[in-house]
Amino acid sequence: MNKNIKFYNSLTRQKEDFVPIEGNNVKMYACGITPSAEAHIGHLYQALIYDIMRKFLVKEGYNVVYARNYTDVDDKIIAKSNELHIPANEYAEKMIEKIDKEMHAFQIGEPDIWLYATKTIGDMIKFISKLIEKDKAYATPNGDVYFSVDKFKEYGKLSGRRTEEALDGVRIENDEFKKSPLDFALWKSAKEGEPYWDSPWGKGRPGWHIECSVMNYVTFGEQIDIHGGGRDLLFPHHENEIAQTESLTGKPFAKYWIHNGLIRVNGQKMSKSLGNSLLMKDLRKEYHIEVIKLALLQNSYHTDINITDKLFEDSEKHLYNFYTILNDAQKKFCKFSGNDEKVENNFDDAMRDDLNTSKAISYLFNIFKEAREKLQNNDRSVMALLNSVIITYSLLGLFKESPEKFIAKVDEKTKLDIPDEVKALAEKRWQAKKDRDFKLADGLREEIQKLGYLVKDTRDGYDLNKI
Repeated sequence: MNKNIKFYNSLTRQKEDFVPIEGNNVKMYACGITPSAEAHIGHLYQALIYDIMRKFLVKEGYNVVYARNYTDVDDKIIAKSNELHIPANEYAEKMIEKIDKEMHAFQIGEPDIWLYATKTIGDMIKFISKLIEKDKAYATPNGDVYFSVDKFKEYGKLSGRRTEEALDGVRIENDEFKKSPLDFALWKSAKEGEPYWDSPWGKGRPGWHIECSVMNYVTFGEQIDIHGGGRDLLFPHHENEIAQTESLTGKPFAKYWIHNGLIRVNGQKMSKSLGNSLLMKDLRKEYHIEVIKLALLQNSYHTDINITDKLFEDSEKHLYNFYTILNDAQKKFCKFSGNDEKVENNFDDAMRDDLNTSKAISYLFNIFKEAREKLQNNDRSVMALLNSVIITYSLLGLFKESPEKFIAKVDEKTKLDIPDEVKALAEKRWQAKKDRDFKLADGLREEIQKLGYLVKDTRDGYDLNKI
């Protein structure tokens, strides 16, 4: 078993050897989705990264228990349910069903444990009560409960913000009973038109930050190994989780805090207000799921990804070329079998270095270049080389489609995008071929190529695709 995995820990701001708290067992949690709207590419990216992390840890021999959550009670959910005149829980359930369907379509693995905020309300009330007993939180006369930030001296250790700086980016509730602007809500008193639960402080519902702390606490106990999430959650959400959990337990909450970068669309932060959210269901209609995964995994997971049309187009072109070589090898030698150790060894070395999918994917270009040369030389060892690629890179969700099916899907898609001018030239060239005017046919082929398309003769006619 290999023990030299390194992860960048946001808490210590450095890359560290991964050593679980309890022997070979790994408790891993990643903040999930608030189902207030349909799933977008940001949700996909976060789910993909932590699914791959879990799978690689398992591959390395660790016993991983991986949990994700749905924040199924939230201001946005309540607002949307009121707009549609349906109960908030009914709206959340409907959206969760849609999101689950998209994640399955993208072949994102299920966590070992699904957690739901509304199923742990009783535990949240107990947790909050203990914080009040420890004088770490206080109830107000109007039924709200706040955490006292000044009672946790290490506040800011994750984000690096001093207390006075922490006011930036924090939503300040207008409550005359708050002792400090930084204090955050653990329990919110019920307002008209909102779902509520009974509590010692009156009818109400939990604050956002307490939910993840309690779901972790009741699932894993006082400590976990890995807490993941998007970098946008680092402050205040994860900072507040640390404060309330460690105030209760007196122990470090998570040993490794790991954050993935954010999605930008044409240089802008993706947001519903800008109208640039890329929904998973729309992406799936436009591109094969492996094209999208390849595009997302070509950067370090810590960095932001700028989504442009060219990003997916390039990814599609690269994957099409890879699958073409796979298809050619299969036609020539029939069956993939055997093992080329360097493929897996290089992949594992890259992934052990802070889940470096970018480096792992960069190896593919040389691997397939080598495979093409082996094919040209009728070298049967190409099947062991490619078999190792198929097996190894399936962990990233790649090369799980049959080569013929992938090629056919992309061919069909690109044909629909071909301009009429190019189609007319291809037809004219085909007629020239039938008339045995090969000089004209060759000239038309060059003209088509200059326009960015490739015409290829087949048994039944010709294929026309983007270069």
